[in-house]
Amino acid sequence: MIGYLRYCILCLLSFGVLAAWGQHFVLTGKVTEIKGSNVPFVSVYVGNTTQGTSSNIDGQYKLTLPAGKVELLFTAVGYEDRKVTVVLKENTILDIVLAPKIFMLNDVIIKSKTEDLANEMIKKVIAKRKIYLNEIDAFSAEVYTKAMQKLVNAPKRFFGRDVATILDLDSNRQGIIYLSETESKLDFKQRDKVKEVMVSSKIAGDNNGFSFNKASDLMVNFYNNVLFEDKLSVRGFVSPVADNAFSYYKYKFLGNSEEDGKTISKIEVIPKRGSSPTFSGVIYIVNDSWRINAVNLFVTKDNGIELIDTLTVNQQLIEIGNVYAPQSIQFSIKGKILGFKFTGYVMGVFKNYNIQPQFNKNFFTKEILKVERTSNQKEPFYWEKHRSVPLTLEEQNNYLRKDSISALKASQKYLDSVDRIKNRFNIAQILVTPYVYYRSYNKKSVTYDPLATSVFYNTIEGLALKYAVNWRQGFDDGRFYSIKPEARYGFANERFNANIKAKYLYDPIRNATISLGFGSEVANLNSLEQTNLLRNTINALFFGKNVAKFYERRFFNVEASREFAPSFELKIGVDYAKRIALSNSNFRSLRSNTNFTSNNPFTPNDENILLFPEHKALVVSGTLAYTVAQKYITRPDGRFYMESNFPRIEFNYKRGIRGVFGSSVDYDFISLEVYQKKLHFGMLGKSSILLGAGKFLITKNLNYPDWKHFRANQSMVFDPDERNFQFLDFYLFNTTKQYFEAHFQHNFGSFFLSKIPLLKKLKLEEIIGGAYLSSPEKRNYSEFYFGVKRLNFRIHYGYAYDRNVLIEKGFKFSYGFNL
Repeated sequence: MIGYLRYCILCLLSFGVLAAWGQHFVLTGKVTEIKGSNVPFVSVYVGNTTQGTSSNIDGQYKLTLPAGKVELLFTAVGYEDRKVTVVLKENTILDIVLAPKIFMLNDVIIKSKTEDLANEMIKKVIAKRKIYLNEIDAFSAEVYTKAMQKLVNAPKRFFGRDVATILDLDSNRQGIIYLSETESKLDFKQRDKVKEVMVSSKIAGDNNGFSFNKASDLMVNFYNNVLFEDKLSVRGFVSPVADNAFSYYKYKFLGNSEEDGKTISKIEVIPKRGSSPTFSGVIYIVNDSWRINAVNLFVTKDNGIELIDTLTVNQQLIEIGNVYAPQSIQFSIKGKILGFKFTGYVMGVFKNYNIQPQFNKNFFTKEILKVERTSNQKEPFYWEKHRSVPLTLEEQNNYLRKDSISALKASQKYLDSVDRIKNRFNIAQILVTPYVYYRSYNKKSVTYDPLATSVFYNTIEGLALKYAVNWRQGFDDGRFYSIKPEARYGFANERFNANIKAKYLYDPIRNATISLGFGSEVANLNSLEQTNLLRNTINALFFGKNVAKFYERRFFNVEASREFAPSFELKIGVDYAKRIALSNSNFRSLRSNTNFTSNNPFTPNDENILLFPEHKALVVSGTLAYTVAQKYITRPDGRFYMESNFPRIEFNYKRGIRGVFGSSVDYDFISLEVYQKKLHFGMLGKSSILLGAGKFLITKNLNYPDWKHFRANQSMVFDPDERNFQFLDFYLFNTTKQYFEAHFQHNFGSFFLSKIPLLKKLKLEEIIGGAYLSSPEKRNYSEFYFGVKRLNFRIHYGYAYDRNVLIEKGFKFSYGFNL
């Protein structure tokens, strides 16, 4: 018995020692400068490790550490490092005061000397740029991210909606509109191989949501020649240590400071031209090794950023062995658009680096981010323990308020009350924008077409009405189905058409859908529909030109599409239709003299000759598409693709089947298209290119709707898609044989105009392009154009040639989305 008691006592003592050994405490505090101001985004390291955190925008930090003696290093851009030793026996508050780093000039140095000194240092950094760009072949790290966007002012109403109610703002129309945190495991290997797994995700007020934060977006390397290319502007921004940096920057030496036996030089970065794609601010250089230690840089709308006024980048690097890696980075933004004034930031803290990871051969795939299904199910105490950066008081209150009512917000009573406000009619919605009637609790919505696009005119139907209602039912897992009935009536030809189209997305991960439709409709003779009803109405009423030609079809079709592997999409369709050629019935216009022509484009002066006889057609089609090296994100609610920097290859096949259900068509058609949307050329902008070819293998019987149609244009107002012809007739030069087409477009992104004082303020982007077509109907047709664009508006002047003979020239204008 005594021996047993002795054994139990020893076990209890051992357990007590182990419990104490494994005990952790919370260390919190606030970092301020000598005058008492908060120091935001301070890096806090534990000992000689990469474990640590960062203070928030109010200077507050938090760490969970094991009991015992701990050494901490506090470091911030522009401040002296401070080392502190603390013995943790309980939860502890440790406030820290940092002294501004004093950068000393050894002698009285005249201005030219400071510039010479800075230039010499920058040259040494540039000389080692390529070495440092690739010195870390691979790494693994844990990354904490936080994103916050806040409205500081907003209009009372927007398109008739009460902004404060819709966005949940206070009485001053201010408030946080987005707050999100994530934790990820990030793996990286040169060149641009990334694998990220998001293990935890939190969005204020949305317990079922998944954050869109990506740790890989925070991997900014200033050793690259160009940063943020085609993100904040077309061309991106020149790094202060780029190979050609001296063409864009001046530098000023601000002094040296000693830090752990190293000399850190502070250098001011000054753009030579205010409107150039450059940064302003300071960078910190480690002497002798000539590395970047930290950056505090910003760009403004004068430098070419779009949609925001200012972007500030603060990056702190940490020494790991004999290399440097990012420890923390913050992007801060502010701006104003359409009366909404906003601020915000995105920050990331990298910790627990492994710079010599071992990856299996097939470890990296095109899946750059996977969001775990349980990542949004972490309890509040989990975040209290794992959150790397403390919340500010405003962020705490935002979480408390939004999370406390999150259950209420999911209730039918609350959602119905919100819907009653969102569902209110107003004149803008009825006339200009679609009206959407929400039933949020049941994930239902009904969208009604606006009247502005429902009333139109053409020479076939005269004044006409077309109205559609789209009913949509969603599900928690991302699936949905929609049903869209549509009715159309022409007052001149007194013909009524109606149809119903339905779509079901049954597998969001594989983008698998099935669609069907039946009824009757008035369709454009060019199946690519390169002019909409509004543009055609304007052409007819104001310019006296009936550009669009139509026919009627009574149809039934079904289509299925699915990805059988990432970036591989297979689409199969069957269409059965009775096709009826139409003729003009109304020639009215607001002009006294018109240039109206027959609805048969091949007999413009004869209304009595129909383009094709009435017939039935059964057509099966298939499309196999693959985007080379396309990266994607996998979330529980679907797979989301990133825009690829490589071509999309598309193979198409169509077969007209004779003798089934009275079908009279009999043909085979194949085509291959290679489309590269973005081809980057650094400071010279970006290009897009398309090459396409096709051939009818069998042409025993086919009618005009079966021909190969091209993306054409005959209007002054045009569709800005870079794959379109700008002057080609919609109908005359479509083919029943073989063809080859090529399109090229380049956006210089203000490369030239930003250097002209009177024009640079307009921030216009220069556009050039061309197209080529060869077919039996139109051999050696070519186009060339040049112009400018700003946001979604564009104007250019072009020329069209037929076998080197100029056949047309003129201005074109667009107001849509384009390159």
